[in-house]
Amino acid sequence: MDFNVKKLASDAGVFFSRAMQFTEEKLGQAEKTELDAHFENLLARADSTKNWTEKILRQTEVLLQPNPSARVEEFLYEKLDRKVPSRVTNGELLAQYMTEAANDFGPGTPYGKTLIKVGETQRRLGAAERDFIHSASINFLTPLRNFLEGDWRTISKERRILQNRRLDLDACKARLKKAKAAEAKAAAEHELRLTQTEFDRQAEVTRLLLEGISSTHVNHLRCLHEFVESQTNYYAQCYQYMLDLQKQLGRFSGTFVGNAESTSPPAAATSPPAVAAATLPAVPTIPVVPTIVGVPNTVAESVLNPNEVKPPASGTRKARVLYDYEAADSTELALLADEMITVYSLPGMDPDWLIGERGNQKGKVPVTYLELLS
Repeated sequence: MDFNVKKLASDAGVFFSRAMQFTEEKLGQAEKTELDAHFENLLARADSTKNWTEKILRQTEVLLQPNPSARVEEFLYEKLDRKVPSRVTNGELLAQYMTEAANDFGPGTPYGKTLIKVGETQRRLGAAERDFIHSASINFLTPLRNFLEGDWRTISKERRILQNRRLDLDACKARLKKAKAAEAKAAAEHELRLTQTEFDRQAEVTRLLLEGISSTHVNHLRCLHEFVESQTNYYAQCYQYMLDLQKQLGRFSGTFVGNAESTSPPAAATSPPAVAAATLPAVPTIPVVPTIVGVPNTVAESVLNPNEVKPPASGTRKARVLYDYEAADSTELALLADEMITVYSLPGMDPDWLIGERGNQKGKVPVTYLELLS
């Protein structure tokens, strides 16, 4: 019991001594031990790293999840060490609405067919977004959080200890100056040597931690590269999905016009009388030719006949299919994820496409859906 009382009294005395020293320094009534310029630069670099890491982390979270309520929910689940429930992306929700609308309007109608195609693309976009968010969270956000919640807390703790050691050292220096008697001076000098040793030891520990910020930068640089790679793959997927959708809609446009015309009354039933027709100017009929956005008509009209394609003597490769792909027409080859096919290119062929073969089946396949093997 007496030991605890003495310890509390000693702690209170140390706290009071530090408080007095800190106050006198602020008022300019006491000297302060200054750290060397290199140490001060390390401190400034560490503070800058912490501040910018926090800002980048928060803004990346906003980028990946713009909904503030959803971010708060994910934060609470993380703090409770519970798995965040799976959330439907906006693209997947839009795909669901479009599919339901197509079933209501009629999946065989032009509008219904288009809704189904666009909805399927939105579903793919939503799934790609989900994969990107998951990858960015693991490879980029988690290392940033680990630094702030791990390394930075350790640095902050050791810096507070160093601050206390410095206050103790300066308080000892002040007591030595005030000591008059030889015995008091000897005691103050002994105490000063002890506090100086503790201060130097703590300064070395803190310096080593601060120099570790360079390793933190290297780690965050690697994570930043992984984030960029994930984002690049995500946007490349989205771009390919939209190109495929554009191509499909361009080919459907002629069919849709034909369907619309077939629902109109027969020409004989709506033709004006012969006399009236003679007075009307002749209107030329303009054929509707479906086009592919961004592709000249001459290229769009040149249809590849898979049966006429001959594989080159050399240059064929094996490829693994990354995603399911639905062939838009008879010139393309439908793909199933994880299957293996043989691919090769032809002179003058679009670099975004290859010829794919699976047994006796043959057709064009998009490069972005494949992992080319050596």
